[in-house]
Amino acid sequence: MRTITRLGVATAALAATALALTGCAAGSSSGSSTTAATAQSASGPKVDLSGVCPATVVVQTDWNPEGEHGHLYQMLGPDPQIDASGKTVTGDLYANGKSTGVKLEIRAGGPAIGYSKVSSQMYQDKSITLGYVSTDEAVQFSGNLPTTSVFAENDTSPMAIMWDPKTYPKVDSIASLGKALAKDGGVVRYFNGAAYMTYLEQSGTLPKSVLDGSYDGTPSKFVSAGGKDAQQGFATAEPYIYQNQVAAWGKKVDYALISSTGWNPYPEAMSVRSGDLTKLTPCLQKLVPVMQQADVDYLKAPQATNDLITKLVQQYNNGWTYDSKVGAFAAAQMVKLGIAKDTDGYIGSVDDQRMQDFIEKAKPVFAGSGDVKSDLKASDLYTNEFLDKQIGLGK
Repeated sequence: MRTITRLGVATAALAATALALTGCAAGSSSGSSTTAATAQSASGPKVDLSGVCPATVVVQTDWNPEGEHGHLYQMLGPDPQIDASGKTVTGDLYANGKSTGVKLEIRAGGPAIGYSKVSSQMYQDKSITLGYVSTDEAVQFSGNLPTTSVFAENDTSPMAIMWDPKTYPKVDSIASLGKALAKDGGVVRYFNGAAYMTYLEQSGTLPKSVLDGSYDGTPSKFVSAGGKDAQQGFATAEPYIYQNQVAAWGKKVDYALISSTGWNPYPEAMSVRSGDLTKLTPCLQKLVPVMQQADVDYLKAPQATNDLITKLVQQYNNGWTYDSKVGAFAAAQMVKLGIAKDTDGYIGSVDDQRMQDFIEKAKPVFAGSGDVKSDLKASDLYTNEFLDKQIGLGK
């Protein structure tokens, strides 16, 4: 689901904003020496991952570099090597301002992997150590492609539905938006086949009469409707982009997170193939706390990492546009909206009851599609055992 919707954001930004981001020639190049690693605190102890982790920890993301992936790029040491043609970046994996003795390779997803699911990619390419697998994807493919989340860097998905506050000043939720649209003849435009929309219809949150699966990723229909229609988007991107970078709109939009309706998967959770969990345990015991700290460091001081993300986007040059201003907005929104937050006093944990509740909501949505494990339970999809309870945004 995320790859499709992110394609739309990319197309919208490309078609409407003419951002001054020009791609560089394909090939390998060195990143700037001013990277996220230089922004890390060097006061912590040295972490040695050599011997317990693969010589290169390979992470498969679900989209192009962006702020929501900041915790990953935060771990790259100075002068990472950028493979523009392969859409990867590799460098020393850093913790507390020091090398951990292993490399980190971050692979772009979405167009870079033919828009395939990350879980599918992980089973096709066993060199991948961890991948971004959202809970809905984990449920959908729990039978044939089982994955286990080891670190939920974000607690809530930034997926949202947005609308014009001047047209609908009394709307304060997705449910009330549905009623207003039905009354005025408006629609919610979204990418056809989105699992969350099936849930919104099945749960009665949105009436079928207002659903329009013709969203093509561009802002043209939203703009031409003059505020009558609503549209899917991401709370970490579109509110800024539409106000500041879509000249034909150029004003605020209101929005509500899809999670507010009860469809609340953990987005882009760092996951391993379930069968590899035992083998990777010695590595994960040391690596997961490093990822936790990198997440905290990024959210508190995102600029250096956002600059690296912007550079990667420029060099990958595949139609996706993203700059540090959008990255700064994303980091701020993640904290402001509780998309990233401490749960149980530390960052990255999964709640068992919430996971089980989601499984029950997701089963009807995926009935007849995917491969949901018949006796699936929450503990099949995650573990909190590697998390350091002393690491959090509030520490």
